[in-house]
Amino acid sequence: MIGMFVNECIGALVQLLLFSLIPLIFWLIFARKTQNFLNWLGIKKIQHEGKWLVTACAIVLVTGMYIGLTIVSIKLLSAEVTTAGSNFAGKGFAAFPAVLAYGFIRTGLSEEIVFRGFLLKRIGKKIGFIAGNTIQAVLFGMAHGIPFGFATHSIPVAIVMTLLPGAFAWFLGWMNEKRLGGSIIASWLLHGTINTIVATLSL
Repeated sequence: MIGMFVNECIGALVQLLLFSLIPLIFWLIFARKTQNFLNWLGIKKIQHEGKWLVTACAIVLVTGMYIGLTIVSIKLLSAEVTTAGSNFAGKGFAAFPAVLAYGFIRTGLSEEIVFRGFLLKRIGKKIGFIAGNTIQAVLFGMAHGIPFGFATHSIPVAIVMTLLPGAFAWFLGWMNEKRLGGSIIASWLLHGTINTIVATLSL
């Protein structure tokens, strides 16, 4: 299992570097002189706006619904269809360190940098938050749903597996920009936790 953990860490770091490359190029060209790279992406201290209770209730409600619906949807898929967490199936809790690297770095941090840190902030600045958040959410959903559609040759599966992550991505964008001062730290931790939970259930 140590080998699996090392391999997952290497893969996670490679994916993180690849997912950060385009944002880095854009920052070097357009924003290097005005803002440091981490702040530009939203990797900064959380500054909460509004009532914490409202934010906490929204997070618990939406996250619970998303995890439940995602687990049900995955269980309804054909046994031949693999998910990202399928690599850990049946490995037991000795694989949990690898699951953490997968959940928090390979998927959680990499995807938050691209979708909420880069796309939402850049598009939202140009055409407004609602349009920017919707675009990043649609792209996030499609990035998850289209592979499932090809794997299953099923349009309904593609639609469901696009809508679920897409809706959650919209919520994450709202949470970051409207409640947490533009920081992506909370969405990264939440995203990583969810991916870790779903992958752990397959151990």
